[in-house]
Amino acid sequence: MQTAEMFVLSHPFWDWIAAGALLLVLELSTGSGYLLWPAASAGAVAVLTLVTPIGGIGQVIAFTLLTVATTYLGRRFLKPAAAMPGPDVNDKVQRLIGRTGEVAHAFSHGRGRVFVDGSEWAADAEDDQALGKGARVQVTEVLGGGRLKVKGA
Repeated sequence: MQTAEMFVLSHPFWDWIAAGALLLVLELSTGSGYLLWPAASAGAVAVLTLVTPIGGIGQVIAFTLLTVATTYLGRRFLKPAAAMPGPDVNDKVQRLIGRTGEVAHAFSHGRGRVFVDGSEWAADAEDDQALGKGARVQVTEVLGGGRLKVKGA
């Protein structure tokens, strides 16, 4: 048992692994994205201490440089890949674009009501189309105030 303790105490590898694991646990609990790169850098420094005999100050410098570099590169190249194109999945109204529905109340002067995706909506017809009750329509745009712009489908 004493040999194992001496091994752990004499190898900074385990200190860096513990620091990296702690940072990773904090990252997973917060989900901020800011602690992922220092955790990875701590892991890299741990491997570096196994490969080369590097002093304490060298380890801190390596950790600092790796953290700055990985954070910069991670933020620069991975953020655009994680951005979602299109509307927010929780925005019910924006998700209606492209959906088809049915005219609930006939259009008069380009305005009427449509039934789309389980709800009835106020709607404006493109080009003031005359759409009768029961006609199939497709949502082309979401206007202000919860109004939809539709065209005949």
